[in-house]
Amino acid sequence: MRNSKENSNFAPVNKNRLMEKQITEAVIASIKSLYGQEVPEKMAQLQKTRSEFEGNLTLVVFPFLKMSKKKPEETAQEIGEWLVTNCPIISGFNVVKGFLNLNIAPTAWAELLKQMDADAHYGEKQATEQSPLVMIEYSSPNTNKPLHLGHVRNNLLGWSLAQIMAANGNKVVKTNIVNDRGIHICKSMLAWLKWGNGETPETSGKKGDHLIGDYYVAFDKHYREEVKELVAQGMEEEKAKQEAPLIKEAHEMLVKWENNDPEVRSLWKKMNEWVYAGFDETYKALGVGFDKIYYESETYLEGKEKVEEGLEKGFFYRRDDNSVWADLTKEGLDEKLLLRSDGTSVYMTQDIGTAKLRFQDFPIDQMIYVVGNEQNYHFQVLSILLDKLGFKWGKDLVHFSYGMVELPNGKMKSREGTVVDADDLIATMIADARQTSDELGKNADMSEEEKQEIARIVGMGALKYFILKVDARKNMLFNPEESIDFNGNTGPFIQYTYARIRSILRKAEAEGLTPAIADGMTLEQKEIDLIQKVSEYGAAVEQAGKDYSPSGIANYCYELTKAFNQFYHDYSILNADTQEQKQFRLMLAANVAKTIKNGMALLGIEVPERM
Repeated sequence: MRNSKENSNFAPVNKNRLMEKQITEAVIASIKSLYGQEVPEKMAQLQKTRSEFEGNLTLVVFPFLKMSKKKPEETAQEIGEWLVTNCPIISGFNVVKGFLNLNIAPTAWAELLKQMDADAHYGEKQATEQSPLVMIEYSSPNTNKPLHLGHVRNNLLGWSLAQIMAANGNKVVKTNIVNDRGIHICKSMLAWLKWGNGETPETSGKKGDHLIGDYYVAFDKHYREEVKELVAQGMEEEKAKQEAPLIKEAHEMLVKWENNDPEVRSLWKKMNEWVYAGFDETYKALGVGFDKIYYESETYLEGKEKVEEGLEKGFFYRRDDNSVWADLTKEGLDEKLLLRSDGTSVYMTQDIGTAKLRFQDFPIDQMIYVVGNEQNYHFQVLSILLDKLGFKWGKDLVHFSYGMVELPNGKMKSREGTVVDADDLIATMIADARQTSDELGKNADMSEEEKQEIARIVGMGALKYFILKVDARKNMLFNPEESIDFNGNTGPFIQYTYARIRSILRKAEAEGLTPAIADGMTLEQKEIDLIQKVSEYGAAVEQAGKDYSPSGIANYCYELTKAFNQFYHDYSILNADTQEQKQFRLMLAANVAKTIKNGMALLGIEVPERM
């Protein structure tokens, strides 16, 4: 379901910018002039020239061979000569087989830097009234336990994807579906009734989600003891799991909940409110949020109605035991249960109900579900069912499928209480960032308040970047120690570079220097290379939107940061030879910083003004 794109030798160029648009129009004009043919813009594909060849942009000439009736090299030579003569921003070219490598005139690069400097969000698009509405679902927690490391990856991916889709000119609605009903909720409730002694978040000093999670673990512990005892008495294990008194009580509580028993519903509401308060604290620490939250307790009945409607229309069928099924064998799948024989719903039914409510609330053009790859089949089925039921975006829904995340010491098992808790992880990252800064002496002249705030920014930046730089489809190993490093492909490395540039700009301002570009300046090749790298931000944003890929933005930010550090190693900014060079390099550095800040913001990462 998830879109993907094969890797190319070339990075695409953002067509919305003046330089590329001018060259593309010139290429189209050259084909008209040389070969008398009108060609569409998509045939004049410009790509960044590969590093082993001289040039800035490359035109692939193979599409024009039928028009020129000449060899690739001759065709490229003719087009190159025409462009040098007729397009002022092309200063030269070279031909490598069917590839025309173009050199951009230094004056054009200076003009491009001015354009970038004038646009606070260069490379990003703004939504309009006509923009498509993209809804993105992420988080999807259960109310019987706190958020854990897997949720962290989910939330960071969902939030970042929302920023990327918005930066591509879409209207975006961020949504969450909370799994607040079912047997797992009853387990926590029952355990609290049996062993809680009226404990609350206030009396325990615990966040509400942690408190409820403790009782979920307690239920499982006592339940396993009951099963073990029944097996010891001679009962088969599978039967013991069904006959254990605790699980029977939990099922009885679920039935009472379904029948709106006032006592059960009151307890359920109270305990859920504790959990939501805890979730909100974690979401705030992660820097994520939602425009609309749905609750399965409110959507499952809607789902049952839609299934009954599909039954009447012949999309589904009822078996002798009264259960309702969808036969998807014609689609190459199997038969899918939608309503149990007792009329209760399953997850698929709930998702259908949630879709119905969302479609009523918003004019959705595209729906993206951020859910782990263990649910790939579920969303394949859901897409078909929603399409059958008439949801216009059903067939094209996107399952943003991501892999598992683990720590070096192994997987997580929530029922056994060994889950890697999100709150603990956040606190550890911030503490580690503070310790590292203290040891490196980077914060010696700061107040305690500023030290702690920068530790928060750096710690969270380390966590987010380490997770988001990995292709979401892959399983990953999160290593906290590696993530906090101030060197290499890490969040702190990029944040430190941003802070360094801001420090340079503050010193320049104190000296009365302002960023500027003098007319007719001679540019160094590495200055041109850095301008080009900044200009590629729009292409990176566009590609990340097409591929649903936060890692594409992370990798771009790292490459830009590396390019600036290499430039800064080779060239002085404040001690440049001339005033013009100082001012030009200040403008270049300021736009690198701006682009780093904007790119990291798409990942949900803050950048500190100093470190």
